[in-house]
Amino acid sequence: MAPRILLARHGQTAWSQLGKHTGRTDVPLLEEGKQGAKLLGERLARDPWKGLPGLEVRTSPLVRASESCDLAGFGARAEPWDALLEWDYGEYEGMTPAEIQAVRPGWLIWRDGVPGGESVADVSARADEVVAWARSAERDVLVFAHGHILRTLAARWLGFDASFGARIRLDPTSLSVLGWAYGAPALERWNDTGHL
Repeated sequence: MAPRILLARHGQTAWSQLGKHTGRTDVPLLEEGKQGAKLLGERLARDPWKGLPGLEVRTSPLVRASESCDLAGFGARAEPWDALLEWDYGEYEGMTPAEIQAVRPGWLIWRDGVPGGESVADVSARADEVVAWARSAERDVLVFAHGHILRTLAARWLGFDASFGARIRLDPTSLSVLGWAYGAPALERWNDTGHL
């Protein structure tokens, strides 16, 4: 069976709750986010996942992702990886979409990138690195990371331009699975929050 990549978005933070762009600022999990990560771990411990024995696990080094990984029970197996860092939002760090639109009407991160931060091509290149790693594995892999990088990762897994990420929402503490259908890359599961 071809390897799949399981995606876990970090739990809720104060900034994600307010819709603020949270790139490299190390915002901690809220109690709600901690509980969500534990519930995700409990779900992955049951059938059909059975704790994902032998699975290689990687996490963004930012605390909201690495703590989610720990609370879900995968911290001892996880390796931090900078390729899983969230988009560097540069001058737009900590701003809501409405605040950004007020200073730059019509702005779309998936097309325009951010001033003083990463371009779409930069983030896409990091996502491609993760896709190459996942596809080279002989078993499924699990990553804990952030909304925009995981959406970019899904777009690149499917063979689309990173801008496809604009069309696939991803909630905190969600579980997604990128796999295969008829030999082609496919979304097996997306934005699943049933454990919450």
